[in-house]
Amino acid sequence: MRVALIGDIHANLPALDAVLAHARQHRVDAIWSVGDLVGQGGFPDEVVLRIREEDTLGIAGNHELKVLQVPQKKKRSPETTFSESKSALFWTYDSLSADSREYLRALPQEIRLEIERKCILLTHGSPASNEELLGPDTPQKRLRELAQMADVDLIICGHSHRPFKCKAGNVWFINPGSVGRPIDGDPRACYGILFIHPGRVL
Repeated sequence: MRVALIGDIHANLPALDAVLAHARQHRVDAIWSVGDLVGQGGFPDEVVLRIREEDTLGIAGNHELKVLQVPQKKKRSPETTFSESKSALFWTYDSLSADSREYLRALPQEIRLEIERKCILLTHGSPASNEELLGPDTPQKRLRELAQMADVDLIICGHSHRPFKCKAGNVWFINPGSVGRPIDGDPRACYGILFIHPGRVL
């Protein structure tokens, strides 16, 4: 079994289409998303629809949670106080169909799976917070703390937009990077493929 690991699409439909085409060429059997489908890009509803068409297993990122809070924020904030980031957030909410908003509301903040006797956690930031940034420079001490907290064999995360793979104790951490807003010096969309064989997960 081959699983495409995607995250941080940020409403970038052309980048998502490129990743899905590449994943199909590599004959992936499933797609797992670690959140931030929307936010900052110009195609929020189209990205949600494409993700749903692909029958993606996914979780909510911090941007989904922020977008879904827009109705409450609109009541508290007069239009004259809108910042650029708040205006973008409101635009994203207004650009989503009612069905897409309901889909985002239904997304869990984490998913635990058991495959080939391995426990896998999908989370956006870290097991401690959906806004914690994990990357190749995260200290081993912190990764071991998070590994103990999660009590799994593999943690797949996003949020930092920085692809990395490392082991802390007996737990692997994988971040597939960002589909829509890479910040690793390479402007191309970034994702990963997880290989699941009998008795092992790579």
